[in-house]
Amino acid sequence: MKRLPLGLVLAFLGAAPAVAADAEGKIGFVSTERILRDAPAAVRAQKKLEKEFDKRGQDLQNIEKQLQKMQENLEKNGLTMAESERRNKEREFNDLSREFQRKRREFGEDLNQRRNEELAAVIERANKTIKQIAEAEKYDIIFQEAVYFNPRIDITDKVIKALGDAPGK
Repeated sequence: MKRLPLGLVLAFLGAAPAVAADAEGKIGFVSTERILRDAPAAVRAQKKLEKEFDKRGQDLQNIEKQLQKMQENLEKNGLTMAESERRNKEREFNDLSREFQRKRREFGEDLNQRRNEELAAVIERANKTIKQIAEAEKYDIIFQEAVYFNPRIDITDKVIKALGDAPGK
């Protein structure tokens, strides 16, 4: 086995901390969950969705109340009604119940689709903002998902503030 000269070994060992320091990078973490909950753009998107779907939600509540009244009426007066009248009331109840189920399903599907669209736009803006912060502050890497992170590397508040200050809110 060939031995290295002692001077070369000492020089290498002396340079090792400098190499290790260069290998260390600037790391950050961003909580996507907090951005989607707290960022002004996310709050605005949520309010927009609530406003957009409020009337349909009210309509569903009204149909549900109507169904409850119909069911109570059938339970209370069903035995005293003529057979044909009871069958008509049950048919009306079943028809309205099917319509309610269909409208509720469509409402949920439409709401989820619109929520996904709005949140995707917020995430896209957040990712652009994160990239700008990373380039401006010379981060080597920024994680958005982690099992654990040290709070000292969390830049979520900085991203939320930048999103709030950004033009095109």
